[in-house]
Amino acid sequence: MSIIEKAARRIEQGRDVTKSQVQDVTVSLPVKDAPPVGVDAPVAASVNTPEPDVAARRSPPQRVELDLERMRNMGMVTAAAGRTAVVEEFRIIKRPLLLHAFSEHKDSDKPNNLIMVTSSLEGEGKTFCAINLAMSIAMELDHTVLLVDADVARPSVLNTLGLPAQRGLMDVLLDDKLDVGDVLLHTNVDTLSILSAGASNPRATELLASQTMRNLVYEIANRYPDRVVIFDSPPLLLTSEARVLASHMAQIVMVVEAETTTQHAVKEALHRLDGCRNVNLVYNKVREFIGEETYDYHYG
Repeated sequence: MSIIEKAARRIEQGRDVTKSQVQDVTVSLPVKDAPPVGVDAPVAASVNTPEPDVAARRSPPQRVELDLERMRNMGMVTAAAGRTAVVEEFRIIKRPLLLHAFSEHKDSDKPNNLIMVTSSLEGEGKTFCAINLAMSIAMELDHTVLLVDADVARPSVLNTLGLPAQRGLMDVLLDDKLDVGDVLLHTNVDTLSILSAGASNPRATELLASQTMRNLVYEIANRYPDRVVIFDSPPLLLTSEARVLASHMAQIVMVVEAETTTQHAVKEALHRLDGCRNVNLVYNKVREFIGEETYDYHYG
């Protein structure tokens, strides 16, 4: 068998280049098989290096620093805040949610650790409550929490926390090559991670109603057995996204602003949650003393 034939056979077996490139491939031969004097040696051809694995191309986890002192000064829950009124209120609010989050449920049910925080209208304090609830659960010894900014029309979680905008939920739904781990924000509170809303999209309602969103929600709910996932949702009476998002959730927390939200608005918002079995009301900005705002919790 000639040298060229040997080269062709090796190339065909390795499938690195086509047969038309046979004459351009270097073949390593023992000294005793060296070509006779006068026969031109083959010319080396470059061979493409295999593309690295997708996981190897992923960016390392992103880490952001929460300004805990700033949050404490804003009246938010932090571990270093001590036994403040807001810390104690959210300890009361979170307890029945956690009990239900890790209770047994049928495989066909929505995961109980999916909790949506919403309101009837804007300005009632839902984002403030969602962040405080997440921070309070992050203080637990046995649980971690993922806070998702799902108010995709007017995201405010990162802004409230003093953080710049980042890729997030909408980007993952639009790009099937993007994994939620690529955009997840790890914080200096070890038990708290954040998923931002990401880029705005005019088809946000359809994206949130898609099977891709359902798969994503179930994946992040079940990735870690100790995780609670809190979604800061758009207001129920102002957007169509909130009702769609609620269809994925096992527990709903609806924030009602004291002395401001009308009874009609509350009833209409609750009507849009018809079919959701676990709806909880947080009566926000209750003024028991002059200049002091508190929370009241009701389960229904």
